[in-house]
Amino acid sequence: QVQLVESGGGLVQPGGSLRLSCTASATIFSIYVKGWYRQAPGKQRELVATINSGGGSTNYADSVKGRFTISRDNAENTVYLQMNSLKFEDTAVYYCNAELITPTTRFNYWGQGTQVTVAS
Repeated sequence: QVQLVESGGGLVQPGGSLRLSCTASATIFSIYVKGWYRQAPGKQRELVATINSGGGSTNYADSVKGRFTISRDNAENTVYLQMNSLKFEDTAVYYCNAELITPTTRFNYWGQGTQVTVAS
């Protein structure tokens, strides 16, 4: 059984900050959170940020570079997304993405989504 638990979304004013977290667990095999995506109303889901399993390599969408920081705590199997200087256009449902690794294949999983609303 795989679980991805997201938290941290909410309503914030422009220029404000939020921190999202995503904790992954699996009964069998290893699972790790790879990154965050978001989907705004009427738009396709897009990549926000990714991080490798060791946490030493990250990648960001151009629209969030310099404002968002992705990090991980492997002891807790949790990935964080610190979002600063939030803008109206950051409003979206944010989803974490994880990969379950078995001896023969890998499976992709999505969190349930957490709403981030930037409004004045």
